[in-house]
Amino acid sequence: MSSVRPLKPALMAIATRELNEVPHRVQQDIEALKEWVLKQPHLRACTEDQFLLAFLRGTKFSLERAKEKFDRFYTLQGSIPEVFNKRRLATDPQVLDIIRMGVLLQIPMDVDDPGPCVTIIRAGSYDTSKYKFQDIIRVGSMFGEIMMFEDENATVSGYVEVMDMTGVTGAHLFALQPQLLSKFSTYADEAMPTRQKGIHFINVPAAFEAGFNSLRSFFPAKIKNRISVTSDPSAIFEIVRREYLPKEYGGTGPSMQDISRTMEAKLSSYETYFQDSQSFGVDEKLREFGTHERKNHRSSFGAAGSFRKLQID
Repeated sequence: MSSVRPLKPALMAIATRELNEVPHRVQQDIEALKEWVLKQPHLRACTEDQFLLAFLRGTKFSLERAKEKFDRFYTLQGSIPEVFNKRRLATDPQVLDIIRMGVLLQIPMDVDDPGPCVTIIRAGSYDTSKYKFQDIIRVGSMFGEIMMFEDENATVSGYVEVMDMTGVTGAHLFALQPQLLSKFSTYADEAMPTRQKGIHFINVPAAFEAGFNSLRSFFPAKIKNRISVTSDPSAIFEIVRREYLPKEYGGTGPSMQDISRTMEAKLSSYETYFQDSQSFGVDEKLREFGTHERKNHRSSFGAAGSFRKLQID
């Protein structure tokens, strides 16, 4: 008997057509990936069925690609200590402050809508003297993992990020940390199993619009074409349905405060997971003894040469 949630018909149609999902074979595929994970001495990882299923969907049910992405997920986390560190807990006061400020808003959708999920990032809504850009990314990464467990729209149809630049100052722009943005974008592209469908910068000050277009250079090649930049306040209605948007954005959906409260409650329900995840990761010394060299392995984070190449059995 399957231990994962069944998909609604519209999402099942997408999963079958685009992701090669075969409903009666899903549990067998999960068990095959789990068996491989448990045999890897260098990996300390979550092996819950729903979590593993996200990697299978994210690689169109190619077991070999799922292995590679799963390994990369934990390997690259270890290479971004600014984000993946001991503050990445559901009870961390800084994490809770960022949620309560509404810096990140996961937009509720109709239960039968098969489209990609949407997150609004209010890039100008935090105090740069109190929080760093990496702190915002840390909270976003936590909800990215929660989506892998809970949001079939994210694992099947992907996700869209709306970067609202209202109120952005020079201090916010300086705090963007392009190198970190580039590293985390590579992680999102190579290691996260959910599919990035678009990054939309809205309410960009007209004087800075050309400069923001240059941010494309910090993103992986295939994501660059999914980035849009505009100063038009009404552009958000072309990205997100009005009935989903918070009232503060001219929509008819829940208020930003209500969304933030829902997100905080959801994060709280994952307290044990994020506590456990503090011990997840890779031991590179054990990787060398526990795997065989693979001919076509790839390095991550460009040509910097400071990150070990992955070898997947």
